[in-house]
Amino acid sequence: MDIINLIIFLAIGALVGWLAGNIVKGGGFGILGNVVVGIVGAVLGGFLFGLFGITTGGLLGSIVMATIGAVILLYLISLVKRG
Repeated sequence: MDIINLIIFLAIGALVGWLAGNIVKGGGFGILGNVVVGIVGAVLGGFLFGLFGITTGGLLGSIVMATIGAVILLYLISLVKRG
């Protein structure tokens, strides 16, 4: 992975984390928090989509998948914090 791909990867992670934060709690988590939420959400989304046999194509499909994964991640975290 070269530096350009790494920057794109982190930028998409930040975008996804910001989107998920706005969907779940009405705001982002700062740049580092957004990147972490976005990357973990992408892993979770990829796992869940694969589990159900759903495939996505292209950049937009990856962003949607990662955002859904990040929203699920944030929802699960909120359940753990409440309980």
